[in-house]
Amino acid sequence: MKTLVVYSSLTGNTKKVAQAMAEVMPECTLVSVEEAPSRVDGYDLVAVGYWVDRGMPDGRTRAWLAGVERARLIFFGTLGAWPDSEHAKECMARGEAMAMEPSRGNTVLGSWLCQGKIDPKVLEVMARVAGGAHPMTEERRARIQEAAKHPDDDDCRRAQDFARLALERI
Repeated sequence: MKTLVVYSSLTGNTKKVAQAMAEVMPECTLVSVEEAPSRVDGYDLVAVGYWVDRGMPDGRTRAWLAGVERARLIFFGTLGAWPDSEHAKECMARGEAMAMEPSRGNTVLGSWLCQGKIDPKVLEVMARVAGGAHPMTEERRARIQEAAKHPDDDDCRRAQDFARLALERI
């Protein structure tokens, strides 16, 4: 069985998770989205890793994913929000929907997200642009501080478990 792990990473969070997943995937090729092949023929499973940007997979991942056809996919990623929040669930659904145009023939076997530290530049932009929409509350500050501790070893183990489950479904 041949597998491919493609990731986009701004702060190193998603790369760390991608590396952990690649350790448990058979005959695995691990590449950044910039180095990813334009065609994924010949891979039994493709894991697509992204960092969440405005509720979606980041732009580099979206651009690469637009050309993926007839693939068995799993998605994984990192975000500053709580990974079990409604926001995280919506982010996963948006990522999956990008691959599910019927004419492309892709199959999505699932998605998984964990928290990850937020790039300080992104926080600066959010503070300037979001203004009143996302005020810096104590709850938000606590969530950002917690996100800075991730992904940790437990997150990487959960990512590996997610990959193993996907492989069992093939």
